[in-house]
Amino acid sequence: MDEETFERVRDVVASIPAGRVLSYGDVAQRAGVSSPRLVGRIMAEDSADLPWHRVLRADGTVAPHLRERQLAALRAEGVLANGARVDMRTHRWAG
Repeated sequence: MDEETFERVRDVVASIPAGRVLSYGDVAQRAGVSSPRLVGRIMAEDSADLPWHRVLRADGTVAPHLRERQLAALRAEGVLANGARVDMRTHRWAG
């Protein structure tokens, strides 16, 4: 993967405003990346300085291994989940 792709994904994630979320697929589409899995891979490598908690699975569920941290961070921004699922229709960023 090239540095430009890496930076495009990071830029999209960095631009998600507080209180809004995107799916990995949304990020891929906005960044011009072919696969949501590639977005996940990029974020796994380097997302500590990004609002990583605002990126969810397409069905609105959070990463199982980060569930409590991710849900707490989203709750702090006013994004409430039903169990471990965020209502994407309500909270998806349209910007």
